[in-house]
Amino acid sequence: MTETTVESAPAPDALASVLADAPFVRLVATDDGDALAAAGTLARALRERAVPFQVRVARDPVPDADGDDVAVVLGADRGPHAVPGSGRPASTTAFAVARELGVEPDPAVPLAGVVAAGSVPGTDGSGDALEAAEHAGTVSRRPGVAVPTADLADGIAASTLVRTPYSGDVEATRAVLAELGLPADLEEADHRRLASRVAVDAVADEDASTRSASAVERALRPYALGAAATPFETVGGYADVLEALAREEPGTGVALALATDPSDGLRTAAVDAWRSHGTAAHRAIDAATTGRYDGCLVARVDAPESTLPTVARLVRDFRSPESVAIVLDESSGTLAAAATGDHGIGDACRSAAREAGGDGWGDGTRGGIAVDGDPTDALAALRGAL
Repeated sequence: MTETTVESAPAPDALASVLADAPFVRLVATDDGDALAAAGTLARALRERAVPFQVRVARDPVPDADGDDVAVVLGADRGPHAVPGSGRPASTTAFAVARELGVEPDPAVPLAGVVAAGSVPGTDGSGDALEAAEHAGTVSRRPGVAVPTADLADGIAASTLVRTPYSGDVEATRAVLAELGLPADLEEADHRRLASRVAVDAVADEDASTRSASAVERALRPYALGAAATPFETVGGYADVLEALAREEPGTGVALALATDPSDGLRTAAVDAWRSHGTAAHRAIDAATTGRYDGCLVARVDAPESTLPTVARLVRDFRSPESVAIVLDESSGTLAAAATGDHGIGDACRSAAREAGGDGWGDGTRGGIAVDGDPTDALAALRGAL
């Protein structure tokens, strides 16, 4: 399958008209937090309009409508009703479509999608969602660090929005917080001290790349969520959970994105999966061996396959001096790649997979390969394709 590199979001009113009259809607999202948030936003709107639907997550989604059913791919430009995620987050388009359906969507979900896409609330088409959230008192900007949990040590240790020397180690993170002497109830000055420490530690790490100084900003000055808004503390933390679930436990991710009032059990399952995912990703980086090549950094790891896209993103943002990071796990025969801009990663992965014998997928900025044989052949082919 060839990835379309020029993507444009559909007109919200046109897509809403199609969805409103559909006998059944099949939503299929790419395995990332933005597409999952977009699917949740559309699915909630369809539920309010009493339009039957199905939601699933796939790393290489294909529209699979039967008969008069309508298929919508979220996060990739495939099919006549696709909501691609490049240029602007898919979740911002989903928010606009939901409004065109006559539904006032929960803005916290698309805003989390915006952060998961690497954007900032209020930009890239998300101004309406941010305005709605601020008007409803759902969000408020404050100093500090974006985490999903009230337990700061837990949140920072497992966060995949940042990489520090103590990432993946909750006890080491607690020790750092103890050094700061933070009170139980943090004031703005306390949040600022915490953010400063995390930012300095991310940038000053001996293995940190120059890119880490800008990458860490994504985890700072979060939008706090009101107690009644979502089961998470910040928009960024919510995004981190959705991103992890899309790869670790997509069924739980779909349930969370669809839930207007998540149960304690669902929240616990989501946080547990996020924590496991983030911790495994950081530990993989701790033990990685790296090699620098022309245009890319290759990290060889021993990690669960589900974490490799996250590892690749973290290496790209906080470790790689090159614009492309490739992560290879020989035991599973899987590679993941992430780039700072559109490098045609998906097309390169498909080309390398055909040459090495396997499956390739992805878009302009990220992708992956799975092979049955020696993945080093796929790595060589991928480097050549890039």
